[in-house]
Amino acid sequence: METTVKNSSSDGEWKVVLPSKGRQGRRRKPKPKGQAEEEEQPWKSDDLEIDPQRQARLKQKMEISLKKIESSNFYTVFLEQLKSPEVSNHIRLVLGSETQLQMVMYGIGSIESYESPRFQLSIAILMKREFDWVGDNIEVFDPVLSATESSYLESLGCSVLSVNEQARREALKPTLFFMPHCEANLYSNLLQANWRMDRLSKIALFGNSFQMYEEQVSFDAEVICATKRIIAAQSVTSEFAIETESDDYFAAFHDSSWHFFSSGIDSELPLFVSDEF
Repeated sequence: METTVKNSSSDGEWKVVLPSKGRQGRRRKPKPKGQAEEEEQPWKSDDLEIDPQRQARLKQKMEISLKKIESSNFYTVFLEQLKSPEVSNHIRLVLGSETQLQMVMYGIGSIESYESPRFQLSIAILMKREFDWVGDNIEVFDPVLSATESSYLESLGCSVLSVNEQARREALKPTLFFMPHCEANLYSNLLQANWRMDRLSKIALFGNSFQMYEEQVSFDAEVICATKRIIAAQSVTSEFAIETESDDYFAAFHDSSWHFFSSGIDSELPLFVSDEF
């Protein structure tokens, strides 16, 4: 069953799992039925053969996407925001005494089949080229990735994770989680795994707008359960929405924001007795 929250967009709905155009190519596994299935598990692609011809075509497609993004006004504005004093100061706070953020990409989707995932990957690759505070090794995971896609990602200097972490990684060091258009439960899992300020303060998160979750959430019990920790985190979240004026990049980046976490004088993290979904 899909649960929805109200949306002001043209389609009239805003889904917690966000199966928008930006989610194309992200085929879902059967929904886990028990807590044991939610834990980290070794992962292997169903597509085990590396096809050199497919890989060559994918390389061409990615080169086109990289050039298109790099020369776009969208990317110019994207960089200006990251370099602005307000956002760059937050990045410095996340870095602390470290010099680089480890970038982790969850839910990238099929870069071979769809343009939106290629645009998202292009932004990550271009960020690594532009900023010395982005770590050299980008870690990537999505259960839809084929062996051909994984091999190509590794040629770009990425590491494809062999374990499905369910986004439950603890931020033991400064980490940039790159998660545009992931399901709400993955953001919730990430927050739950780091629900203490000394961990959250080490996180920079690029993904769905937390403010949108807070503004649009319905009274549906499943929606509330999936978004409760996201909404609770708002008291310690500084959010910076990105601009997607061009239709070319709307599908890949609409309703996306940068999120940073720090507590003010009157803010603290609420306690949760249970996070069962």
